[in-house]
Amino acid sequence: MLTAEELESRQQEIIGSPELAALLERLSKRAAPVLERMPLVPAAKALLTADGGVCPDHGVRLEFDPWSPTEHRCPRCGRQFSGERHDRAWAHYQHLWVSERAAHLATLASMAGREDAADRANAVLQAYRNYPEYPNRDNVLGPSRLFFSTYLESIWLTNYLAAATLLRDGGLLEAETAEIVGTVADEAANLIGEFDEGLSNRQTWHNAALAAVAVWFEDEELATRMLEGRSGILTHLLQGFGSDGMWFEGDNYHLFALRGQLVAMGWARQAGVDLLADSQLAQRLSAALRAPALTALPDGTFPARKDSRFGVSLAQPMYLELWEVGLARLERAGVAQTDLWDWLRLLYQTPAPPAQTFDSYLHEAGEAPPASPRTRADLSWWSLLEMLPTLPQGAGSWSPGSIFFEGQGLAILRRGNRYASMECGTYGGGHGHPDRLNLVLHADGEHWLPDFGTGSYVARDLFWYRSTLAHNAPRLDGVSQRLGDAVCDNFDQQEQWGWVRGRFGDLTRTLVSSPDYLLDILDLSSASDQLLELPLHLSGSGEVMVPGRWVPTELNDEFVTHPQRFVPDAPGALRLSSSGRAGTRISALIDFPGELIRATGPGLPGSGEAMPFYLLRCTGRKLRIVTLLEPGSTAGVTELRVTESGAEVQSGSGVDRHISTVEGWEVRSGRETIRLRGTRKAPAPFQPLMQERPLVARGVATQIAEIPALDGSLDGFDTSEPLELDHEDQYRRSEEPYTGPDEFSARAYVNWSDAGLHVGVEVIKPELVLRDPAAAPLRLDNEPDEIHADGVQLYVRLPEEEVGSGFLIVPAKSGELIVRGVEGTRGVADQVSGGWSTTGAGYLLTITITPPRWGELRPGEEIGFDLLINQMLTGRLRRAGQLVWSGGGGWVWLRGDRQDPARFGTLELG
Repeated sequence: MLTAEELESRQQEIIGSPELAALLERLSKRAAPVLERMPLVPAAKALLTADGGVCPDHGVRLEFDPWSPTEHRCPRCGRQFSGERHDRAWAHYQHLWVSERAAHLATLASMAGREDAADRANAVLQAYRNYPEYPNRDNVLGPSRLFFSTYLESIWLTNYLAAATLLRDGGLLEAETAEIVGTVADEAANLIGEFDEGLSNRQTWHNAALAAVAVWFEDEELATRMLEGRSGILTHLLQGFGSDGMWFEGDNYHLFALRGQLVAMGWARQAGVDLLADSQLAQRLSAALRAPALTALPDGTFPARKDSRFGVSLAQPMYLELWEVGLARLERAGVAQTDLWDWLRLLYQTPAPPAQTFDSYLHEAGEAPPASPRTRADLSWWSLLEMLPTLPQGAGSWSPGSIFFEGQGLAILRRGNRYASMECGTYGGGHGHPDRLNLVLHADGEHWLPDFGTGSYVARDLFWYRSTLAHNAPRLDGVSQRLGDAVCDNFDQQEQWGWVRGRFGDLTRTLVSSPDYLLDILDLSSASDQLLELPLHLSGSGEVMVPGRWVPTELNDEFVTHPQRFVPDAPGALRLSSSGRAGTRISALIDFPGELIRATGPGLPGSGEAMPFYLLRCTGRKLRIVTLLEPGSTAGVTELRVTESGAEVQSGSGVDRHISTVEGWEVRSGRETIRLRGTRKAPAPFQPLMQERPLVARGVATQIAEIPALDGSLDGFDTSEPLELDHEDQYRRSEEPYTGPDEFSARAYVNWSDAGLHVGVEVIKPELVLRDPAAAPLRLDNEPDEIHADGVQLYVRLPEEEVGSGFLIVPAKSGELIVRGVEGTRGVADQVSGGWSTTGAGYLLTITITPPRWGELRPGEEIGFDLLINQMLTGRLRRAGQLVWSGGGGWVWLRGDRQDPARFGTLELG
């Protein structure tokens, strides 16, 4: 964004710059459709569901066409789909697209003197005069009127206010428009300001939106809060982007947060604070712009680490703009980044990727795919305002080497067009995956060992992509890795050789990069026998190159089919080979004391296609799996021998002897000895300045001799030690705050006997919204439908248990109880028996729970316990809130049927 004083000088720059003039001309042509006819403003609020906007046959996202509100085409089969859910999925992108067009038109009006563009921009802004009437209801993540999440409202508002501010500064804003914009800005600011997400990629956009509101109203107090607050613009620049420049949630969210941060910093400058005048802040922004260039794969895509899309090119115009705008700002601040201009030039030479649909960039929606590499004329109105008049020459060529990202724990070993990386850092927050020590390999244009990232958050296969089995990472005892952090013990690069060693619990993985191959050694050192499994998602058309046969076997996973075990004709190392596109090949020579499995699982996210993968499986306390990976048209390595201290690699040119030493790693190759060191000290874990330390709720479970009636009455219960749920600080809300105990509260009575834990729950709630067991699935997301009905969630953790047992228990319209065990706990439905009844003030639920090992407990022992009461209201799709015995507060969104065991209260068995 530019100040009013800078607009006139920018007009002169455009006149004098052929590249800026070309962008202005392209923007004028692109505006023609919205100048010919008024953009469609959806009358409905957007809705997120599992089936809306998705082809029911292929599971792929329907195309977004801004001019087709009721007919939505599948890009795979070509069929058109209609219906409310598809229309409201379309509204998600349409609201964002319309606000972008308003900013686009306002830019043409102010930079090119286009009166027609000014008129249309005013009309678009006025079209949201009914903004306060859109319902703030049924949201997924934060309050919102137009969308289902606050961050989307924030993105929309930044474009909306950019359009209004450009018109106002150019003297082109109509009085009626100004009044409507003021109402919208005030109402939206109240929603957005209420939902502070702390250190989050989404909060960068909240900050940007509220900074824009501060500029619109000339509100110095709000501007200061957005800059200096605990989750403000400064905090996100200095803490969200680590010392290595990478956003803590991974590459995909780095790029999303970086755009939000740049927009926020632009509004801060409009408010009179140029953050880049501080050299420390300028250097941090410089590091943030550099980080994705250093982690990029050789084909110009960003790695699909954590919850990232797979195979997304950094030559997308949305990403090109990050460097155009960010580097231009640094250049003007006197912080030159010469080599990054080389990186940007390289992206412009990359084959043009088809436009994708992004929340924060819909500039190309409805346009034909580009036929040639991108140019600066492909960018948006934002670049016209801020990018340099001419693309600088840079320093020569962009050629990044091997690098270790300290904050991410990401090690990258490069050799020519070969790229290998290992995850040996922190889990990565809510978007992290259980993929510590994951290996990624890209060479010769092929994703040989890919990280698939994540597809849709509301599709069932989300659980596959967030499993260890979906990665090239080790797991133990047939389950995904526990949540936790790995550490990097060593990273070093010596001319043509490099290595990294990472450690996660009892597992250690060593990756050595030679001029011709990669040596991968996975070690388990455990106190007891364990099942060690290492998936290899080897792309291409694979085959086993030693004689043998495949026989059926077991691999228990919801998403896995056709598991088979390879039975070799003779013992020894196994060789796998795979063919990629255009004749590329890779060879994998594997030596390990176990069996080779192959199976089929989900392929690329959103593709709807299955993909085969391999699994190396062995059992023991001290185990070693050694894999030699050799991309190339021919395999030069003829033999792999595992030794006590490392391995020996035999090829036509001789033997490479790999030896683990006290100082690191040593390779004896012919007459040459390569010594790799690079011992690293694990970084101190991030500790927030303020930490929430909840008080532990305590109660008593009274012992009784007989099992209660369990018929929806309190017959047989001892009610002398009730647990109360009737305070505001026990309530997790959605859009509306707690209305008080007369409208919603509960009292629970907990007894116990040798037969189990007996719980009676009296709920005060005048109107009940019950689940019908025969009703069709809601198809909202991956959460159980029963959380969106009146009912309870109950958790019990016995001594020595890490997780415990969780249950979702819901009164049904038919009179029985619907019981589900909470996934990821030991709870199963047949551990619960009981009944329920209506009361004059609500309902009464009585149950007995018999978790595993219950009979071992004695009086005086303590167990972990928690009780949550869900609140559903008529007219809603999603629950309104929940009471939490151990203490609630905060928000109910995204919690599903889960409760963090660290928050459980304690019950003493009396």
